[in-house]
Amino acid sequence: MDDLERSSAIRVTDLIVGFGRQVVLNELCLEVRRGEILGLVGASGGGKSVLMRTIIGLIPRRSGTIEVMGIPLGRADERATQDVATRWGILFQQGALFSSLTVKQNVQFPLRENLQMSPGLMDEIAIAKLEMVGLRAEDGDKFPAELSGGMTKRAALARALALDPAIVFLDEPTSGLDPISAGDFDALIKTLQQTLGLTVFMVTHDLASLNTVCDRVAALADGKIVAIGPMSDLLRSEHPWVKAYFHGKRSQMLQPKVS
Repeated sequence: MDDLERSSAIRVTDLIVGFGRQVVLNELCLEVRRGEILGLVGASGGGKSVLMRTIIGLIPRRSGTIEVMGIPLGRADERATQDVATRWGILFQQGALFSSLTVKQNVQFPLRENLQMSPGLMDEIAIAKLEMVGLRAEDGDKFPAELSGGMTKRAALARALALDPAIVFLDEPTSGLDPISAGDFDALIKTLQQTLGLTVFMVTHDLASLNTVCDRVAALADGKIVAIGPMSDLLRSEHPWVKAYFHGKRSQMLQPKVS
């Protein structure tokens, strides 16, 4: 394994994804480094969630390669593919909790699907994950309909962390949250990333999240990654869509982070 493979959590090369005659991702290339928070931005309907869902195998690709933790997805044997899938956790937009299960049962779902352990141990792990994301043990007995928006996101994050993944995929994690709740969730993501050594792939349009928690930002336009780097690099980009996005009416909130 060369240095690039060791440093890359995800490598996407010449990826083409389409639906019918529409090509959404056109020879897209992207590298996500191990241990970083990468924010992915793009126009609504521009392919951000399509890229994330293609990486995790929910959408088929027409061509191109995807490697996760050095494993070429689609070319490795079935066992290796299944093993690498247990090394990521996913927080879907709006949480996507199972409404008929309690919060604790939702968190335990990946454990039941992938591991064999006693109910008592599953309870201990679920409570530990809930507390890790700022929820209480008693919140585990609630149903999703009883949760606030912020609590739903935290419960979904606890489920994403159930198998102690190396990579966490977040699809619009602060969507629908008020600014205070969104800021608290951003801080939680950063703390978990630093504490657990996570690689975080975050699809977002939240300018504050991009500026405060992301190590690098990738901009998706015309089916390709047209700019990638720290926020300071994106602010200097000459690409028309990137300039329009980061220098629009709301860009006053964006200032390069001072390390």
